[in-house]
Amino acid sequence: MEVPVSTRTERPISLAAPSGIDRAAHHRLDEAWLAAAWSHPTTRVFVVSGGQVLVDDTPDGGTGIVMTPAFEAPVTETHRYFLGTDEDGVRYFALQKDSLPGRMDQSARPAGLREAGMLLSPRDAGLMVHAVALENWQRMHRFCSRCGERTVVAAAGHIRRCPGCGAEHYPRTDPAVIMLVTDEQDRALLGRQVHWPEGRFSTLAGFVEPGESIEQSVVREVWEEAGVRVGEVAYVASQPWPFPYSLMLGFTARATTSEITVDGEEIQEARWFSREDLREAIRTGEVLPPAGISIAARLVELWYGEPLPRPSA
Repeated sequence: MEVPVSTRTERPISLAAPSGIDRAAHHRLDEAWLAAAWSHPTTRVFVVSGGQVLVDDTPDGGTGIVMTPAFEAPVTETHRYFLGTDEDGVRYFALQKDSLPGRMDQSARPAGLREAGMLLSPRDAGLMVHAVALENWQRMHRFCSRCGERTVVAAAGHIRRCPGCGAEHYPRTDPAVIMLVTDEQDRALLGRQVHWPEGRFSTLAGFVEPGESIEQSVVREVWEEAGVRVGEVAYVASQPWPFPYSLMLGFTARATTSEITVDGEEIQEARWFSREDLREAIRTGEVLPPAGISIAARLVELWYGEPLPRPSA
């Protein structure tokens, strides 16, 4: 069941707000229940392909996933993923296909999470991030890592079983830390990755290594990427980030040194910003802030004290 979520951010984290969907994992191995759920007239289905779904404008002026009753959905038996039920008892399934169906009308359009994540309702965003995460894992883990045999889908899309050696494989989630570092002057440390466009700055981030705690990972990543030592580390919030299968763990950290030495491999440039520095740099277009859908934006806003300004036209 879904439980209330408490974070240190005043604004909700995109893709992480309570969706109202009970994933009902206890039904995933019940083939009779799944068959009955699929055939129920209230069940709703959507197609996911290449990280995209079809979205459309809603009567209330918003954006929603294009869903159909099961009897109108494209035919597939293998890649049919049960996503859960809502408080009204509606069951939701996603179908993984090689392509999205043709547009149902002029306003329906394909969209990925980066385009649609902030436009969708919490329910639809939760369904989409679940479906995209499963699709990414399914497409990239078709063979058994133990014996090399092609695996088969089980548990309504949440397990792949190997018919050769009997191994079961579960969806992969890679933990990654992302942190807003401040110094004794309460300036924020932001960096620009080597492959980002000129002016794009965001928080530092990196994957947790084997045998490492997430707090140790924060300390190590800041040192490796920016040459800055940090002491106190505090957890803020998390965000699913299925690109392809990360879980972003957000932190604040207090620097004990201030001299910056970037690694030049992942981080091209890093700078300390006061609130006034960042406000002016964004206003003039010198700095492009992190995208609003990312937890990075919420971490920066937690320090900044309000929503980030947008560049002047």
